[in-house]
Amino acid sequence: MNYKKMVVAALLVGTFSAGAMAAKEITREDAQKNNYTSLGTVSIDNEQTAPMDAKKAISKLADEKGGKYFVVISADTDNKISATAEVFK
Repeated sequence: MNYKKMVVAALLVGTFSAGAMAAKEITREDAQKNNYTSLGTVSIDNEQTAPMDAKKAISKLADEKGGKYFVVISADTDNKISATAEVFK
């Protein structure tokens, strides 16, 4: 598995305890099934960090936007991590 796929997998699959962050990662299917309202997107770019730290950064931005949930919609790496997530409430 190449590094790019590992980054995406870490962003999509990792789980945290409820107190670790406010906004929680969910799947697109969960968002649709529960009729969550989209609040737009958040992005990180050129973060020199580990994939799990990138996920925490996305969660923090989603929380600041007023969201309770987020769905990672893209992730990329070129020695640095970039990711975009849709935020839901």
